[in-house]
Amino acid sequence: MGLAERNYGQWRERAQGGPGNLTPVVKWLIIINLAVFFGDILLFNNRLGEWGCFTIESAVGHGRVWEFFTFQFLHANVLHVVFNMLGLFFFGPWAERWWGARRFLAFYLLCGAAGAAFYTLLAWLGVLQPIMGEPLDLVPLVGASAGIYGVLVGVAVLAPDLRVMLYFPPIEMSMRQLAMVVLAIATATVILGLGNNAGGEAGHLGGAILGFLLMRQPGLLGWADWRGAAVEIIRPRAFGGRPEAKLRPRTDVDLHSQAEVDRILDKISAKGFQSLTDAERHLLQQIAKSTPP
Repeated sequence: MGLAERNYGQWRERAQGGPGNLTPVVKWLIIINLAVFFGDILLFNNRLGEWGCFTIESAVGHGRVWEFFTFQFLHANVLHVVFNMLGLFFFGPWAERWWGARRFLAFYLLCGAAGAAFYTLLAWLGVLQPIMGEPLDLVPLVGASAGIYGVLVGVAVLAPDLRVMLYFPPIEMSMRQLAMVVLAIATATVILGLGNNAGGEAGHLGGAILGFLLMRQPGLLGWADWRGAAVEIIRPRAFGGRPEAKLRPRTDVDLHSQAEVDRILDKISAKGFQSLTDAERHLLQQIAKSTPP
């Protein structure tokens, strides 16, 4: 069972992501990535990569720690940036609506940085082989895909049974299946050294691993809201506007149940899903089953 089903069935109400429903941070990330790519071509003659790409030698050896983040906004070619932005376009809004804008931005950037860190770790351990004869310390790493893999895995944790249709090949599968397929490809590429992108796939795995850990322990991003608020759980009533008036009054039992659900949601907000007791999980499951789609 994914987090969506556990959380009062609210995922269906709140996460209407995808085309036509871009969230603010996703929109600006796409704009910035495209602006950097085409601006680099038109204004800087492809020189931004020299300042912002990630290499182990410069980022770790020479202390250019900003490269853990700047490389995420640089891309090798048009197809690279287009496919990455499509992934962010389709999956990003789901994750941003779950986290909220500030925490989503922190989640996304940290997953990207984790990709560079995991790439560095595997290179130091000798798991990765030199690419086209060039030492791994000098091989540049660019692209937003590590952060996007974190987002993809995050959505798979939240809504594992969500159905998605691939454009090529035209296959329908669940988010859980999609995540398993792309992670299996990345793992096989790294272990077997297939092609020339084992380093990039190592970055994908790093982003996915941290994305999974943060989804399971959302309290780790509590610092990302500098207003000091707890993790915001958006409830169904926040998406439907003014609720339709009921002809019959609510009973005392209904009011008690609502108060109990609110208490549980507040507990999730403050401490995460892992803090719930079996009885509290059971109550949320019963409410979710009775909530119309």
